[in-house]
Amino acid sequence: MKKIQKILVANRGEIALRIMRSAKEMGIKTVAVFSEADRQALHVQYADEAVCIGLPPSNQSYLKGDLLIETALKLNADAIHPGYGFLSENATFAKKVTEAGLIFIGPSPESIVIMGDKLSAKEAAQKYNIPLVPGTPGAITDIEEAKQKATQIGYPVLIKASAGGGGKGMRVVENSEEFESQMQRAVSEAQSSFGNGAVFVEKYIGSPKHIEIQVLGDKYGNIVYLFERECSVQRRHQKVIEEAPSAVVSPQMRKAMGECAVMVAKSCNYFGAGTVEFIVDEKLDFYFLEMNTRLQVEHPVTEQITGIDLVKEQIKIAQDEALSFVQEDLKIQGHSLEIRVYAEDPKNNFLPDIGTLETYQRPQGVGVRVDDGFSEGMTIPIYYDPMIAKLITFGKDRQEAIERMRRAIAEYKIVGVETTLSFCDFVLQHEAFLSGNFDTKFVEKYFSVDKLNAKNNETEMNVVAALIGKLLSEKNNSSNQKENNLLSHSNKKSNWKNRNR
Repeated sequence: MKKIQKILVANRGEIALRIMRSAKEMGIKTVAVFSEADRQALHVQYADEAVCIGLPPSNQSYLKGDLLIETALKLNADAIHPGYGFLSENATFAKKVTEAGLIFIGPSPESIVIMGDKLSAKEAAQKYNIPLVPGTPGAITDIEEAKQKATQIGYPVLIKASAGGGGKGMRVVENSEEFESQMQRAVSEAQSSFGNGAVFVEKYIGSPKHIEIQVLGDKYGNIVYLFERECSVQRRHQKVIEEAPSAVVSPQMRKAMGECAVMVAKSCNYFGAGTVEFIVDEKLDFYFLEMNTRLQVEHPVTEQITGIDLVKEQIKIAQDEALSFVQEDLKIQGHSLEIRVYAEDPKNNFLPDIGTLETYQRPQGVGVRVDDGFSEGMTIPIYYDPMIAKLITFGKDRQEAIERMRRAIAEYKIVGVETTLSFCDFVLQHEAFLSGNFDTKFVEKYFSVDKLNAKNNETEMNVVAALIGKLLSEKNNSSNQKENNLLSHSNKKSNWKNRNR
């Protein structure tokens, strides 16, 4: 068993910083890599060593796998942690890392290949009788054959890119008349986005919930699930609010989903941290969607309710340690919420809003965690994902976690760019969210700029009313105090006269 002494973190921003903090607690040195745009970034300042690897565009810096490996070897690092995004699910990169004699802190290249393609992932899951959405068993290219399958499945159907993600290469088809044109668009988009035009057809579940299970596996075949995360509040098929546990998952459903997730991991001999994603219909029937072979953005909510540091577990597994706990040891403690604070304008269709953080003040206090990579005065680069931070709260129950999040949102002061803070506060007050009766169509069903403005105006009016009430109260207290002082002074004079008679 080789103990890791130094890790090169092949990523940037909040996730790079988050990985480095856990490594530091384990006594492990870290190397930061950065593009010219990130020269002043917090992860660069925090690491023990830092190396500039290129120009701002990611294909000229963070995606240069050979250079990252060369840099790790030059600085005598033992391992590379890819974080999420960039090269984290690139099987070729993972293989090159290990061939260079370095440790890849993640799953095997073989697992990444199997689960990186939705069709091969479904094929692997099918061997274990994991529930799958009805659809074609493999990629389909013949339009007429695909149309016949769609009719058999029943409209509406979903045409989906095999190598897709983030909603790209995905088309909802309502009837046979529009099938051909929609399939051509899906294939074209899949080809341009992923270099792979393979698509498949499956039943479209109109209002699904998106619920995922965190798994951990070591290299000795031990795999556990660390419960679920509810990730249904999304925009453009990307998550904005996550929580653990889900408000609608019963203990029985949790156990069934967890055991399915473990079987999916076993189907590809998985080790490391991974996430098995499910879609859940109106009847709370769940179906396997895909597996993400990396650390998820929303992993902190799982850490909060389990007390497990997932990055430390990744590192231990990578250096051949067995899991130190079994399924029966894991218990849900409390409730956790995470909101992604994006530099986006909710009033302008969530378009990115790039600028300088003129004011940047983090919320603090009990049960509040901020994972970020920025400080006041820094500029949000145009080259990368516009996420500023992840704001996480923890409470004894869901209500306390929500109340704490709303307090933290109110304390978070960001001036210079528009953010999703107001949108997240809107969601947290909505009856659909509070009841747990919401799905991935939350934005379409409940959100509009007018409603956001109305809620903001209502909040502002409440604040103004509270301030007026406070001022009036202070004024009344001041007047009463003056009267009391005058009365007291008068009584004192009277008593003095009486004593001197």
